[in-house]
Parts: sequence; structure tokens; C-alpha cells
Amino acid sequence: QVQLVESGGGLVQPGGSLRLSCLVSGSISSISLMAWYRQGPGKQRELVAVMLNGGGTNYAVSVKGRFTISRDNAKNTLYLQMNSLKPEDTAVYYCKAAGVPWGQGTQVTVSS
Repeated sequence: QVQLVESGGGLVQPGGSLRLSCLVSGSISSISLMAWYRQGPGKQRELVAVMLNGGGTNYAVSVKGRFTISRDNAKNTLYLQMNSLKPEDTAVYYCKAAGVPWGQGTQVTVSS
């Protein structure tokens, strides 16, 4: 069964950057849609960014211009580059691939 393993989270000061990675235990070249979600304290899980296999992307309004989603099919990895981080970006971040169960997530904390 294909699995997702997120990494790259941590504690960062406001204005800082992090790059999250999601390693897929199988080929992602045939996966049509991959995405990043997040769930903040006391909040519902929300969609952050989506990437289609053809390269099209879409972002939540709250992160547009600050976050960039990308994928490396050769490394079976999805990325989320996060810049200009804000305290409200604090959340557990999950990647999701169509037809694949959720991973365990990676914690991102933005605080001074």
C-alpha cells in the first residue's frame, strides 16, 4: 500500500521560512492530484495548496504569494516551500495524494 511520510516541520520565528517534504512510498508520476492541508489548534483541517500532475497549482487565499507547492517525480516527493511565515500558520501540515491514506503530518510552529 502506498504511504505518505511528511517531514520538515519545526519551530520558526515570524517572517522565517520552512520547506516541508512528503515522501511517497511509490511512484507519484501517475498520481493526478497532490495537495497540502493543515489543521491548526482547535480548527478544522483546511486545504493549503494543490498541484495537478500537469503542473497546475492552486492556493488558499491566506497563503498565496508566500507558499509554493512543487513535486519531484524522480524522487517521489511533494514539497511545500513556506516563506514569510506568520503565527497563524501554526498547524500540523499533512500531504494528500488522490487515493492514498493520510500521513501522520508534521508540526509547524511559528512563534517568537
